[in-house]
Amino acid sequence: MDLLKKPLIIAGPCSAESERQVMDTATGLIGTADIFRAGLWKPRTRPGCFEGVGSAGLPWLQRVKKETGMPVATEVANRSHLIAALEAGVDMIWLGARTTTSPFAVQEIADTLTELKPDISVLVKNPMSPDTALWAGAIERLRLAGVRSIGAVLRGFGAFGGSAYRNHPHWRISFELRSLYPEIPLICDPSHIGGQRNLIEPLIRQALQLRFDGLIVESHCNPEAALSDSAQQITPERLKEILEDVKFGTSITDDSSADLEALREEIDALDYELVNLLARRMDIAERIAAYKKENGLTVMQPQRYSRLLENRVRQGIPLGLDPAFMKRLFSNIHEESVRRQLENQ
Repeated sequence: MDLLKKPLIIAGPCSAESERQVMDTATGLIGTADIFRAGLWKPRTRPGCFEGVGSAGLPWLQRVKKETGMPVATEVANRSHLIAALEAGVDMIWLGARTTTSPFAVQEIADTLTELKPDISVLVKNPMSPDTALWAGAIERLRLAGVRSIGAVLRGFGAFGGSAYRNHPHWRISFELRSLYPEIPLICDPSHIGGQRNLIEPLIRQALQLRFDGLIVESHCNPEAALSDSAQQITPERLKEILEDVKFGTSITDDSSADLEALREEIDALDYELVNLLARRMDIAERIAAYKKENGLTVMQPQRYSRLLENRVRQGIPLGLDPAFMKRLFSNIHEESVRRQLENQ
């Protein structure tokens, strides 16, 4: 059964904690969510944390399905999880970031799907690191297993060094995946990206502008008392308010007016100049490599690299260019320059 219609709203608690908590949340989501989600097996970073109720929660999902009519979804990370979920009639499963990161784990699930051939939809969350190939590899393994109803979920990537997000979205990675699989629905997980309930609404607005096909949002009947990820969960009532306010799923007109086309042509012309400038820069880098080789100099000059980044960042600030962006940009440019120089040694 292909449940991946557009737009798609998947919602429910991070963890199924009790039958009452599951039913109260599901009842509150009737009319808002298309699919009810709840984690049963929770892969925690360190032992001793709440790791889910496991298979004991499957009857609760069955009750949700029977009494609300909503399809139900849960995360699986290995063969035993998958078999238990299928036997209980779960309609959709998802592979979490930790599972997607491990090709061995994905292959075990793919092999089980090949063996059992269930009629089920599968979501694949992005891996922990911003690696498009690893994300795509998980999707390809599932396709080879015969799964036809597949969706991709952007839940963000490990954020370090003062990020405003729990997991940085790195939107470009999702764009790269969409270019590889334009037919696969792309779903945004604002709960895990933001890590805080006050960030869910702005992230949903961004997802709308970026043409995501759906959302998976953590919703709990009493978020403050949640046994896992309480800070990023919202009540069903709040989720309904947000979706009504942002009008997620409404089409955004692609304005192709003459004024917009003129601006796009200006961008194209500037991009053409940028490409040519980059080519000239790399040509000079290769000439530098030849000079260094002739004079016995090493390719990498750490002090020069530090000064280059510092100067380019400083140059961009009065022009309104974000320092972090400038640092990333010139780090990538310098990395390519070094690669070319090494090739010529």
